[in-house]
Amino acid sequence: MRLCFLVEEHYRYDGMPLEVIRQLTAWGHRVDVVWPGSSLMSMSEAVGTGSHDAWVLKTVSGGPGLTLLEAAAAVGLTTVNDARSIRGVRDKVLAAAIGTARGLPMPRTYAAARPESLAEIPEAEFPLVVKPADGSSGRAVRLVSSPGRLAGLRAELAGEGMLIAQPYVANSGVDLKVYCVGGELYATERSSPLHPEGPVRERRVALSAEVGRIVAEAGAVYGLDLYGVDVLLGPDGPMIVDVNDFPSFRQVPDAAARVGRAVLELARRGPNGAGAGATAVVPALARARMAEQVPARTGESR
Repeated sequence: MRLCFLVEEHYRYDGMPLEVIRQLTAWGHRVDVVWPGSSLMSMSEAVGTGSHDAWVLKTVSGGPGLTLLEAAAAVGLTTVNDARSIRGVRDKVLAAAIGTARGLPMPRTYAAARPESLAEIPEAEFPLVVKPADGSSGRAVRLVSSPGRLAGLRAELAGEGMLIAQPYVANSGVDLKVYCVGGELYATERSSPLHPEGPVRERRVALSAEVGRIVAEAGAVYGLDLYGVDVLLGPDGPMIVDVNDFPSFRQVPDAAARVGRAVLELARRGPNGAGAGATAVVPALARARMAEQVPARTGESR
């Protein structure tokens, strides 16, 4: 197969997706890597000829790579994760609207183009978690204890663009990250960026049936095939606080090979087969339970 990976400069030296690219190449597939932030790309040739079996995006929010992926999708080419689905989770305002409307457990979300508008949020909603609507990798996430503290952050928040604010979900200070690869779910835990004083060794953990169901449902709601979901275990049960397309897949066993196989399978399905959202919810949960015991395969057919 011939694949095109659109990789933003932020991930030029990152293990994900570079390890996947190396794995696919080792299996005999041709992988063309485009750096959207610094490369000149002939769209008429790359998109017009349809010479790639699939396009894969690893980008920061707001990066130019998504536009190129959308261009490929617009002319009927296969993209790993539907381009519209990626847009739906990269914009956290849009993600909150979609998830809430479809019944996913998510905190109440406020959106504001100017930080001073957040002053209208009732005091009873504090403490708040405030972050950029296009943020990623925990960038600029702030825990704001009171309206007074929020007022003191206005200048700092002014350059962040559209903002979202959510009431803080009381939790143990541990973030639960669940990754979906090829319909299998893998749960890991790590320290929360809001609680750096409580270090937690990053590790794989058992996935409960309730969290597994919610994460698989999130894939179906957003139409994602390869994705990650950040979950907090709050007093009212699991709450989704973020959804990421093509995340780091840290702690997933044999991640490069597993992600590589998933990319090839989605490429084989073609443009009408991707975007199913981890296939179906019930099969995904079955595979999630099996993932704890099934060893990784080491070979790959071409």
